[in-house]
Amino acid sequence: MLPPDYQRILTVVRQAGGPVTARQVGETLGVDVSVKSKLEPLRGKLIRLTDRGWLRKQPDGRFTTRL
Repeated sequence: MLPPDYQRILTVVRQAGGPVTARQVGETLGVDVSVKSKLEPLRGKLIRLTDRGWLRKQPDGRFTTRL
């Protein structure tokens, strides 16, 4: 079971219907994406989800659900 923050991130990526950037996920979650220091922790969580097999990171840096 994933913590609530990670569950919300997965929900956003699944509902997107296609690859998304960390900025798009942040906008949906209400993160201030104009400040890089606020966006980097979210990007780290996306990468952790990728490392654990929940998401897939594409070569262009966008994230999508596993196939």
